Amino acid sequence: MTTAVEFKDTTRKTSELLEDVIGSIRGDYVTLRDLLATMGENGLLLLCGFLSLPFLVPVSIPGVSTVFGAGIVLVSAAVTLNRLPWLPGRIADRRLESGRLVPVLERGVRFLKRIDRFFKPRLPFLTSGAMVNRVNGLALMGAGLLLMLPLSLIPFSNTLPAVAALLLSAGISQRDGLVVAAGYAMIALTVVYFGAIAFVAYSAGQSFNLFG
Repeated sequence: MTTAVEFKDTTRKTSELLEDVIGSIRGDYVTLRDLLATMGENGLLLLCGFLSLPFLVPVSIPGVSTVFGAGIVLVSAAVTLNRLPWLPGRIADRRLESGRLVPVLERGVRFLKRIDRFFKPRLPFLTSGAMVNRVNGLALMGAGLLLMLPLSLIPFSNTLPAVAALLLSAGISQRDGLVVAAGYAMIALTVVYFGAIAFVAYSAGQSFNLFG
């Protein structure tokens, strides 16, 4: 039987909560299942924000975008349905090196601290109600899907959707509708950016065919 989740508001800053999670990482490796167990069912939104941190800085760790992007998609689906998430073993138990991951996460938290102080409850029509929560959950899922696209070699291809996921998860959990709206704007910017890349690639291909 599927269990419903009661998401609780928090008075603590998102950066403080994420610092606690980073501090809980032990051993040479960490998995998505470990992180979910640490945060508990009320930490689903926090987990989505956490999974976006490695992409806020220009560094690449092999396999992270696929695992963490898929994690955001599956957890946001749970947020949308107000249910505990189901994670396939290949995603949940994929081992990532703590020694490489933790410093990147810490840099992401330092970035978050710069904007965290601006989060506060406002524009409740963007954060309250079952229907709004479902729409926001779908938007968060979209950010995760954009993050999973195999475009890591293209500048900002991971950063833009990661910022969108962070803003949406933090805005929803902190009941800040303005931050949620900024998350939607980042998704739109990401789609436009990816569309421009696709158009340039298509135009270059057509030019190559003409001169080939």
